[in-house]
Amino acid sequence: MTHYKSHTVRREQAGDRLDSLLSAVGAYSSRSAAAKAVEGGRVLVNGAEVAKKHLVRAGDVVVYELDCEVPAGVVEGERIPLDIRFEDDHLLVLSKQAGLVCHPSVDHFGGTLVNALVYHCGFEHLCNVQGDDDRLGIVHRLDRDTTGLMLAAKDDATGYALMADIRDRAVDRRYLALVHGVIAADTGMIDAPIARSDRDRLRMAVRDVPSARDAVTTFRVLERFDPKGKDDGYTLIDCKLFTGRTHQIRVHMEYTKHPLVGDPVYTACAPGNPAAGLGLYRQFLHSFKLGFDHPMTGERLAFADRLPDDLQQAFDGLADRSCGRTAAGAEVFDELDAAPAPSLSAIAAMDEIRSGT
Repeated sequence: MTHYKSHTVRREQAGDRLDSLLSAVGAYSSRSAAAKAVEGGRVLVNGAEVAKKHLVRAGDVVVYELDCEVPAGVVEGERIPLDIRFEDDHLLVLSKQAGLVCHPSVDHFGGTLVNALVYHCGFEHLCNVQGDDDRLGIVHRLDRDTTGLMLAAKDDATGYALMADIRDRAVDRRYLALVHGVIAADTGMIDAPIARSDRDRLRMAVRDVPSARDAVTTFRVLERFDPKGKDDGYTLIDCKLFTGRTHQIRVHMEYTKHPLVGDPVYTACAPGNPAAGLGLYRQFLHSFKLGFDHPMTGERLAFADRLPDDLQQAFDGLADRSCGRTAAGAEVFDELDAAPAPSLSAIAAMDEIRSGT
């Protein structure tokens, strides 16, 4: 499997030759190795192939193919606290904290949800339905900085059943998203295929190309917020996934010109500017509701999860601009008010991950 990393050119690096930059940031072992990678088409600048002597500019995104693969081997358990909402012999329902990557990758060899699951359940008590030992227990994923409810399976039979239910849309997955702009319609459906962007390999985009995969998202408006100053207002929506494409909600909302607040990839706002994202440094996206039939017992299970502190604070800051909640909004907030608060252990884990301890 090929793996890539990216580097955003800093102001002080502007004007450097591409091969010199790649060597300086440790992408390759030497300038000559970097030059060979550029000549071999393994390096892109802003999605395009350029010459090794190309002079980079501040803000350029350089994507380069790594010389090495992700190290293979058994994933070690790590004592990362989990906010578990349900657990039996077959599966877990947990609320994932911000900053927690689901499984090891070239950028994250440890400190992932899989490491935490191995510590909690034991290597032999997690499904392996993805075909890789570094994805034990995983049946679906959330982005690193997307929070909220997700499933993990302890045995293969449960894992395959849950994946089939997700594929067949039998698992009710709903997300709270705060987006830029005021959405006039109370409901909507976005049916637009998604593929990797032709301009930036780290992004996905709505595209009409053979490699694009069908993607369907529906939404309900929960609350609208008046424009003020330089912004164009905000809308809180409840999104439902009918497919599970990478960055689906984030891509679809950007496509509709209502990008997620705080999104550093799909929003025009500068990632380091808290004022642009209501003080957020991540996307306002939270998996707040999960409902499914237990594959082994047949019992209907349903869970709701309150907003984490950072999203709640951003949301509370808009209170005086509210145009009022819709009927759907009143229904959702009644569910959230009855949901359990995040556990202290999970909050502590979030702080540890953010601080790098």
